[in-house]
Amino acid sequence: MFARDIGIDLGTANVLIHVKGRGIVLNEPSVVAIDRNTNKVLAVGEEARRMVGRTPGNIVAIRPLKDGVIADFDVTEAMLKHFINKLNVKGFLSKPRILICCPTNVTGVEQKAIREAAEKSGGKKVYLEEEPKVAAIGAGMDIFQPSGNMVVDIGGGTTDVAVLSMGDIVTSSSIKMAGDKFDNEILQYIKKEYKLLIGERTAENIKVTIGTVFPGGKNEEMEIRGRDMVSGLPRTITVRSEEIQGALAESVDVIIQAAKSVLERTPPELSADIIDRGVILTGGGALLHGIDQLLAEELKVPVLIAENPMDCVAVGTGIMLDNIDKLPKKKLV
Repeated sequence: MFARDIGIDLGTANVLIHVKGRGIVLNEPSVVAIDRNTNKVLAVGEEARRMVGRTPGNIVAIRPLKDGVIADFDVTEAMLKHFINKLNVKGFLSKPRILICCPTNVTGVEQKAIREAAEKSGGKKVYLEEEPKVAAIGAGMDIFQPSGNMVVDIGGGTTDVAVLSMGDIVTSSSIKMAGDKFDNEILQYIKKEYKLLIGERTAENIKVTIGTVFPGGKNEEMEIRGRDMVSGLPRTITVRSEEIQGALAESVDVIIQAAKSVLERTPPELSADIIDRGVILTGGGALLHGIDQLLAEELKVPVLIAENPMDCVAVGTGIMLDNIDKLPKKKLV
């Protein structure tokens, strides 16, 4: 039995794994629960996510990736090992080749950390690819032609904006403003406006359920519960979509400015192609209500959301694994 090649979308919020010939076989939150006293891993993925904010003092739920890069090397390695062992992709005598994605502006040190974590978790050869490039391929764009394609990949920790042509990135920008920051803005807004403390999961729930970033895009309300900062007792309040739109306005503007700066640095011929083809949105942040309308209005070009925005990078790794022998040698270890 030979080992199967695997592609990993190592995200700040979720880890997706694509196994050659089997498709996407794993999609779990990037969370690891650890016992502080013994340093033992208690749970990984969805099971660990359910523990966030709900554990006794000796158990901590850690998110080992921050802003798209490894913040805690050992925990990342333990998490990858757990996922890869769960999939049973190792051969009798062989190890799988692994393709991992990283943001465009990672440093050499960060690349080395990602690579080492993959090797230690059981990879034979490790390839690194830039996230927006893989996301564009996964979204069905033909980036190998001499024409301009623009992709905005809004993940959990980073937003990557890139213009691609001839199979490579022409201009790009990677900013640490994405899904996690949106949750934090909502959390801070509720704290400041209502003197109510809520957790990360509640903030994310508000964003998904009633959140919008387009003025007047949604008009819904939702009841949320938290701890009153004055009395210290539980309290219920109602928040509306337009409040969330106001809370997220500044953060979303950072993404718009990043997209504008990439377009400003793009050669005119490629800019003309983008007007025809539009901009493709990928990543979990693409599901945020109204973000496509807002970007289209600000950038003056059509903006389309990819079919399954959250799966684009993982699907892209699968396509690249099929052509792994054609990958540039500079990506090889």
